[in-house]
Amino acid sequence: MARAQIISAAKMIDNVGSMQQCLTLEQRILDLGLPLRQLHIDPLSTDWHSPEQPDHFRSGCGPIEALARARELVREGTPAVAICGEDNIKTGYARHQRLELMEIYGQQQPITEAYNALAQRFLQLHQIDESHFRQLAHALFDNYCLSYRNVLSDDFSEELLPDARWHQPLTSLFRGVDCANPLVDFQGRLLIVSDQLADQLDCPTDQRLDIRAVGLSRLQQDGPEGLEQIARYEHLESAYQDCCRTAGIDFADEFKAGHGLLEAYTCYPVVPMAFLLASGLVEVLEQIPEFLQRHSITVTGGMNLAKAAWNNPALNALISIHHGLLQGEERYGMVHGNGGLGYRQGVALLAKAEQ
Repeated sequence: MARAQIISAAKMIDNVGSMQQCLTLEQRILDLGLPLRQLHIDPLSTDWHSPEQPDHFRSGCGPIEALARARELVREGTPAVAICGEDNIKTGYARHQRLELMEIYGQQQPITEAYNALAQRFLQLHQIDESHFRQLAHALFDNYCLSYRNVLSDDFSEELLPDARWHQPLTSLFRGVDCANPLVDFQGRLLIVSDQLADQLDCPTDQRLDIRAVGLSRLQQDGPEGLEQIARYEHLESAYQDCCRTAGIDFADEFKAGHGLLEAYTCYPVVPMAFLLASGLVEVLEQIPEFLQRHSITVTGGMNLAKAAWNNPALNALISIHHGLLQGEERYGMVHGNGGLGYRQGVALLAKAEQ
């Protein structure tokens, strides 16, 4: 059976970057007379409540679901699949349009309030108070800041960080800096091919990543109606365990040993907290601050600092993990996707291609 390999990953953020290498490889595949299947990540302009069309994926878990589909297609014989996402959140919508389209649970239930209610139930289940929760949220944001500084390196300046007003509370549990910042124009592509086609294209093995496994789980209900089940995050734990079992890898052990890169989904603090617990990276919430002192849980700076183009943050993360693994010493990369209020969960594990 063919192995699904990522041979190119490209993105443009606010018109900075280039898609050329990916597009050139795609054209070479077409010139060989081979089909190129395209999977699309829906933009904000797509009605959230409309039926999903074939080869289209929606929600923050959408890119992970698309990656699972691409892996499946290649293993079934499709030679090449491109995952494409584009959303000009910053320049493509008037402010009132953007706000209206983001009211996916209705005007009476803003996403911030829905997540606040979810976090309230989460902290009840784990028997911690609001003050403790906020301390954990602060530790998470500090962790994102360190990653953001590292990724920007010499281009970093303090002016790029959110100013004082964003450190003020938006809800009883979240400050502005704790919430995903959507204001970014994003375009991204992943090119996934069979290992046989990668050989035919003379793609060096050290420039390929294997899609080792993808774990997915979905509850029946999203939003306030599904809050009780979502807050338990048993479906996230299931997705993570399925991913690791399929790959034959205990990612938590590999990550703690310094062999992995991670991009947790950081839309609101409750989500990465749940991931750290579900993955076994920490056993209890009280361990999170110490863990964050030693490990970066994003490579980008998270959705709060690297910003979040609606359904595309996990695609941005997959592209960043791709480049990070090719350039660094780590062997594995994991990306988490969270759909809606959390009813969809996805976990993808990438690995440097076997020689």
